[in-house]
Amino acid sequence: MRARLPISLIGAMALVVSACGVESTALTTMPPADFELAAASAPTTAAVPQLPAIPERQSLFETWDPTAFSNPTVIDNEWMPLTPGTKLVYEGVTNEGEEVRHQIITIVTPFTKVIDGVETLVLWDRDYSDGSLAETELAFFVQDDNGAVWRMGEHPEEYEDGVLVDAPTWLAGIAGSYAGIAMHANPTLDTPSYSQGFAPSVEFIDRALVAELGQETCVPHDCYEDVLVVEEFNVEEPGAFQLKYFAKGVGNVRVDWAGSDTTREELELVSVERLSAAEMAEVQQAALE
Repeated sequence: MRARLPISLIGAMALVVSACGVESTALTTMPPADFELAAASAPTTAAVPQLPAIPERQSLFETWDPTAFSNPTVIDNEWMPLTPGTKLVYEGVTNEGEEVRHQIITIVTPFTKVIDGVETLVLWDRDYSDGSLAETELAFFVQDDNGAVWRMGEHPEEYEDGVLVDAPTWLAGIAGSYAGIAMHANPTLDTPSYSQGFAPSVEFIDRALVAELGQETCVPHDCYEDVLVVEEFNVEEPGAFQLKYFAKGVGNVRVDWAGSDTTREELELVSVERLSAAEMAEVQQAALE
């Protein structure tokens, strides 16, 4: 049985994990006042893509139907499988005037949280810049009955010199925020651009577009064929793109950039682990510290 992750706000946010009747609280931060809940080694050679226009008939956000999620925390989409106990490590660089080493550690936790009427699965990311913790994030995902994976919200904590400086949290159903699609069930080249989440209160209005199918790429963890490439972009930053490469049965294996993207982030998957029960218990404790 997965541990449910409730969230409440009493001046600051305390994340509470409840399992087998035992509760613990930690991770106190200062999210927005309306945050309330009831329950890189090989650069791409691709040409700079053109920013796709959003047709007037296409909404800025996706249509949300909470009745389309009969088993939402089982996420087995072949392009983005999220199995609790999986740990993925990415390494590479960012280059905003100078090259900086970058590492992201992602763990699919056993935690769940009800958001906008649907139980979500929680991912825990730790982002290190030149060896120092720059950001931690809890991200919330579900899969609908057709197999598409949805992003339901994010709670990042941003640090400078070890000090928490910001927590631009958004959750679907709060402050005008809407869930977005993280991965279609059957992405094709004629798939229209889609919202990855719409949260204007924190300036998160990212979109994505299927750019390529059937590609090949090698990263330290393995070499992959039949790779899907997705372009991510923000219409308020024309000409800047982040490219993400997805392999079946694994998920995201490479991150690259194109155009005028100022971060010039390049990441490669270096390892995938299945954590033991003991290791997952340590993760549960560490995620709450």
